[in-house]
Amino acid sequence: MVRPPGDYLSLMKTTKSPKITGWRRLLPKRFRAPKPVVAVVRLSGVIGAGSALRPGLTLNSVSTALETAFKAKHAKAVALAINSPGGSPVQSNLIYTRIRALAKEHDLPVYVFCEDVAASGGYWLACAGDEIYADSNSIVGSIGVIAAGFGFTELIKKVGVERRVYTAGDNKNILDPFKAENASDVKRIKSLQKDIHETFKELVVKARGDALKETPKKLFTGEFWTGTKALEFGLIDGIGDIRTIMREKFGDKVDLKLFGAKQGWLKRRLSPGSSLGFIAGTSGQSIVQGLADDVISTIEERSMWSRYGL
Repeated sequence: MVRPPGDYLSLMKTTKSPKITGWRRLLPKRFRAPKPVVAVVRLSGVIGAGSALRPGLTLNSVSTALETAFKAKHAKAVALAINSPGGSPVQSNLIYTRIRALAKEHDLPVYVFCEDVAASGGYWLACAGDEIYADSNSIVGSIGVIAAGFGFTELIKKVGVERRVYTAGDNKNILDPFKAENASDVKRIKSLQKDIHETFKELVVKARGDALKETPKKLFTGEFWTGTKALEFGLIDGIGDIRTIMREKFGDKVDLKLFGAKQGWLKRRLSPGSSLGFIAGTSGQSIVQGLADDVISTIEERSMWSRYGL
């Protein structure tokens, strides 16, 4: 039975090590045949800097976990549990590049397991796997680039606010939400998006190769699909959960070891860089600014998840 994607970690935590029977149990542990190990790293959340209370996925935040996982003793493979609606294309590519470099350095295969969502930058990360799996209900794809914002020109007129902006460089205030949109600004941002989209498409073609079974015209529109459709299109290699697939590949005694588990709620919030951690000895203005940043970050993150119905 295919397990729901959010159940991967609970499965790993509750899996008991098989009992050693017969004469082998009399041997010291160092003489027993070691169980095959699959090092597991979770890549969960919006990709990008985030805020103090809601940090995002960046190369800096995941590099230690990745490097430790690839160095795990008796490791036969590294498995990535991905649950991300996307975010920064730069951080997506940096993390992807580091994973592939570590896989080559340690000569280990990488298996990716998509949870609720592996879309946009989340699928960019998934392409770092030698094989990609998902739940039949996972959201996969969204191979495109998006930019969004608001225009407040009419609002400030009604409120009676005069905006004053001074720049050195004619295009320094491009896409300013308090000025009227103009065609040259739109053309410029679309040009940037096109460059990033081409990079994304090239990466998918390189990673998936002959596995792709649908035309670029269909795959690269930014559309997203269920895991079942993604398998049909060749964006993934199979339907299944991490425990089942790794047992099929490495036997029932495979040891799934989680690396880079998140810190506890209180520890995160009392850490030196968090909004709560620097309250003592910090000005009220800084505290308010930090909390405001967290609110904005939360709204932005929520909007990215909600795009996929979550």
